[in-house]
Amino acid sequence: MWDYFVAFVFGVVEGITEWLPVSSTGHMIILNEFMKLNVSPEFYDLYLVVIQLGAIIAVMLLFWWEIWPFGIKRNKQPLSDKGLGRWIMKDKFIMWFKILVACIPAAIVGVLFDDWLDEHLYNYFVVAMALIVFGVAFIVVERLMKGKDPKVKTVGNINWGHAFLIGVFQLFAAIFPGASRSGSTIVGSIAIGIKREAAAKFTFFLAIPVMFGASLLKIVKFKGDVTAHEVGLLAVGMVTAFVVSLFVIRALMNFIKKHDFSCFGWYRIVLGIIVLLLGTFGVIGF
Repeated sequence: MWDYFVAFVFGVVEGITEWLPVSSTGHMIILNEFMKLNVSPEFYDLYLVVIQLGAIIAVMLLFWWEIWPFGIKRNKQPLSDKGLGRWIMKDKFIMWFKILVACIPAAIVGVLFDDWLDEHLYNYFVVAMALIVFGVAFIVVERLMKGKDPKVKTVGNINWGHAFLIGVFQLFAAIFPGASRSGSTIVGSIAIGIKREAAAKFTFFLAIPVMFGASLLKIVKFKGDVTAHEVGLLAVGMVTAFVVSLFVIRALMNFIKKHDFSCFGWYRIVLGIIVLLLGTFGVIGF
């Protein structure tokens, strides 16, 4: 029963930190130093990635009508006036192609260097520095953009160049654990003039193919056997992450209507210093 409780806690942390720009990977690594799942190291690596699917399903549920590209009733830009084209939402298809463009940089690095990055950059110092550096970036960018009217106010206004740049920002998270996928893409989006709400939504939508792809890559590379116990732990983590994500995403979207991301920057800096101290004194050893 203890393992299932730990899986539940992991699900809660994943559901919260996957969407807040504070690094889910950094929090999961730290959590594992104090609460360990009774599973093989190989399955644990798989677990950390696949559990994110629960959070992704929450995004798909909450924003279904904004991402589903088929239908007639809500089709403001049909591909054609007759035939099957009436069912295709041109604007949403274009949005998904832009999302795929944003996926390219991280996908290339992930496929080619995933194992190398895990081996060489998966340590407390890199996580701590990524937390601190991107925390400072949030504070600096928010101060620079304060009082300025964002040029891009909706996801639909994000152009191909913006999409590629967001993909480049996401690359930092693919390389440096602790950078935060949502954190790097959101701060980068704000820096190039995208409104916070649009930046957050595009980041959420971008997570769908990214996380499905990352999970598929981990599953394909997984060589061990999976026990019924491990499947149960994964199910608990995914369901918990799904439920928690429903509340966190809604809360975040309401929060950024009236506040900026500076508070997350300060949180990242404090957490990064704590990780650095814990690692230096041997309390955590990854």
